[in-house]
Amino acid sequence: MTSRVTIQDIADELGLSRNTVSKALNNGSGLADATRERIIQKAVEMGYKQFVYTNTATSLQTQAMSQPLADIVGKHEIALFSASFLGGSHFASLMLDSFQNQIAHLGFSLSMHRVTPEQLETLELPLTFKIERVAAILCIEMFDRKYDEMICDLGLPTLFVDTPPKLGNKLLSADMLFMDNFSELTRLIKDVIAAGKTRIGFIGDYDHCNSFNERFIAYHMAMVIADVPIDKRFAIKENKKAQILEELAKLDELPDMFVCANDFVALDALQALRDLGYDVPTDVWLSGFDDSGESRTCMPALTTVHIHTQIMAYMAVELLRTRIIEPSLDYRQVYTETNLRYRDSTPLS
Repeated sequence: MTSRVTIQDIADELGLSRNTVSKALNNGSGLADATRERIIQKAVEMGYKQFVYTNTATSLQTQAMSQPLADIVGKHEIALFSASFLGGSHFASLMLDSFQNQIAHLGFSLSMHRVTPEQLETLELPLTFKIERVAAILCIEMFDRKYDEMICDLGLPTLFVDTPPKLGNKLLSADMLFMDNFSELTRLIKDVIAAGKTRIGFIGDYDHCNSFNERFIAYHMAMVIADVPIDKRFAIKENKKAQILEELAKLDELPDMFVCANDFVALDALQALRDLGYDVPTDVWLSGFDDSGESRTCMPALTTVHIHTQIMAYMAVELLRTRIIEPSLDYRQVYTETNLRYRDSTPLS
């Protein structure tokens, strides 16, 4: 990979924080003129090229009232990075349709870049990515922390929709957008316990991503609040059917219900249970998360949590727009509303 000078490189050379260097290079406020001049001089010496050429965030906002933001910053692409195939049933696929329409009004187009497993391993950028064209980066299904840190070090405004697990780890130097993984899931478990179903398990690899991690924490929290013991036998840390089937086959009994990390894990669990001769909901209740199209058409229809993709798209545009205008803003974490959808897989009376 061609070596590029990053904001962190300049900060290390000068013994300053990354945030201070970012403010200087992106015309942020609150810096002494001498400090700003020293940073800019060092950046020029090291060959750093990603400067913002407008004077202040205020001037950008004023200009944006009369012309597209992309014309003002001189770059017309928002780059999407993803390490997964975002199929039509994935919540992000629906979100991207709205996102693409909204950024078009700001003068931006969306360039899509699939990050291969080999590129993740070697920390290589996709060959299709041309940094000189890109005003900002949107990351979806990017759960490799080292690669994510490399993206942050490119010095471009960056937004992650979901991240690697946050708990116990240093936060990424970027804005982050999540769905509410707690409120409706804890409500579901509370309702199920109230119906007399107290033996509740969880299926999903909670180290896969932050959302899975938060849903596992929500499950634990709801059980603790209800003063209901957690049976570790019923915590299956797998995402795919073959592995779920293998773990289910080891059980000499089933819980009353399995809460799954998302709809696709739940659908694989449903098939695994059927392969073992079990019926949902007769033998065990089941729930997912995301409200995918498949959750509504499978038999039985799957209880799940609905994600508002239109709102997520709006917030993604707004987070990137304001980051482009004012790069020195403190990093933000935004959670959007979710709603519980009861269906036949949890037949509450």
